[in-house]
Amino acid sequence: MNKEQVKAERKTLLLSLLAGLCGNATLAVFTSSAVSFSVFPVVAFGLAVYCLYQEYLSKPMSEGTPAIAFACFLAGAFGYSGFMRAHTPDMGSNFLPLIITLGLLFWVVYKLGVMSPKSEAAEA
Repeated sequence: MNKEQVKAERKTLLLSLLAGLCGNATLAVFTSSAVSFSVFPVVAFGLAVYCLYQEYLSKPMSEGTPAIAFACFLAGAFGYSGFMRAHTPDMGSNFLPLIITLGLLFWVVYKLGVMSPKSEAAEA
């Protein structure tokens, strides 16, 4: 992906990260006794998915974006799981969710080309 595509797809990737985070929070609200009930994760998840769907309808995604968006979704879900396990140690270790989150985020950064060096021709 080039820099123009990254700027165009930034909203989609951020919404998919937010949808993963809120989706796991919604699941935790309904299934975990360590998390007190709140309607806000459910509403935020619904709004994130709705906005992501509207973004999908308004403009076509470039090649490679669906895979990166899914990786962002999983990074949000595993990130929230790692946060909850760090907050409540009775749930277990947070090592595996954090390693998966970091691996997914490094893969997303690599695919977006954020860490690639600038070429000499582009600067001139």
